[in-house]
Amino acid sequence: MKKSNFWRIMVMLLVCSISVFAQEAAAEGGEAAASGGQGIWDIIYGGSLVNLLIWLGLFGTSFVTLWLIIDAYIVVKRDKFLPPSVINGVSEALSQGDLASAIGCCDANPGPLANILKVAFDNINDGYEVVQQAVSSATDMESEKLMQRVNYLNVCGQIAPMLGLMGTVTGMVAAFAGLANATGAAKAKLLAQSISTALWTTCVGLIISVPSLLFFTYHKNVATRILLDTEATVLDLIKVLRNAQVEE
Repeated sequence: MKKSNFWRIMVMLLVCSISVFAQEAAAEGGEAAASGGQGIWDIIYGGSLVNLLIWLGLFGTSFVTLWLIIDAYIVVKRDKFLPPSVINGVSEALSQGDLASAIGCCDANPGPLANILKVAFDNINDGYEVVQQAVSSATDMESEKLMQRVNYLNVCGQIAPMLGLMGTVTGMVAAFAGLANATGAAKAKLLAQSISTALWTTCVGLIISVPSLLFFTYHKNVATRILLDTEATVLDLIKVLRNAQVEE
């Protein structure tokens, strides 16, 4: 999927989500006003700018989480790390003793596998043990690049419940502060409504956090397995160079 198409789809999803949310907010707000209850706007704003900012943070985190999940499905793929064209091209070139063609194949097909292979080829004059160490180091570099993107899902999974807890705490503070001006039955009703409003942020934060952490664990395991297969594939490809002599 091209990046332009990917961003176009994400923007369309965001616009659709905002439209649906606005329609639901308008409908439920009208019903709440008629029944004297709370609408979505009352829950989101709650008479506090801080509460509104926390909800904006939750909405932003949910959008970023969705984007990262889709991005992980696009990036963490076996074919991207182990393209058959590179494996077959390098294997054929090395079997014929043509190191230049193997390097050319890597240059023509840039990617993690090609990067690791080129590091191996650059150190071929230093002996096979040095090549193995170089391959291991290059694999760690590619792993770090990939895991940096996947780890953002973990960050979202940690931030969302913290934002939710912050919203609940600030809502509870405002709830108890508002009790000072209420008396009798109105005090119990105000406290119940305020606590209900405050707990919504924690609920939404957990709704964002749970799938975020689940997808993080899944994509992390997939990425680890692919990277191990990549290192094993590289070592298998270059084993023909164990006793090879490179002509200057």
